[in-house]
Amino acid sequence: MRLVQFIQVLLLLALGTYLLLVALENPARVRLPLPLGRGELLLPAGEAFALFLGLGAAYMALLLLPPLWLAGLRRRRALREQAALERRLTATLQARLGTLPTPPVPGQEITPLEQA
Repeated sequence: MRLVQFIQVLLLLALGTYLLLVALENPARVRLPLPLGRGELLLPAGEAFALFLGLGAAYMALLLLPPLWLAGLRRRRALREQAALERRLTATLQARLGTLPTPPVPGQEITPLEQA
């Protein structure tokens, strides 16, 4: 899990640095250099903002998905364990109720002939 967080921090730093460099270089039209020096992309500032907003949303999803995934796994495991415990308790209760002698009904006396 630490590796995922480390990669997320590196991505955040890279995106922040890239955004800062682009904003300092181009106030009106945004020139986005493509990776590995293979040219550049010229965009209006609004489209560049939408692009960076989408990248930020993707990064936020990367941050939120692992904890949500683990919480879901924990919740499902707890429900399975609770269901298993309820089944064991039900079986134990049924076994106990099946082995208990039936109590005599009040007002009805047992005669010695009925006991034999």
